[in-house]
Amino acid sequence: MRISVDPDLCYGSYDCVHRVPSVFTTAGGFGAVLPGREDAGDDQRVRDAAQWCPSQAITLTE
Repeated sequence: MRISVDPDLCYGSYDCVHRVPSVFTTAGGFGAVLPGREDAGDDQRVRDAAQWCPSQAITLTE
């Protein structure tokens, strides 16, 4: 599964970064996916981060 973070929805809670720092980072004050980690969506921690994102900015796609 592919991960993306919509910067228009993200308001920078950094919850994703705290949950999975090996996949998420900050960029311009918002959450972002680390380069090369876009396909880490099969990780349960990433799915949890998407589910619990307070702004629902994380999307997982096949």
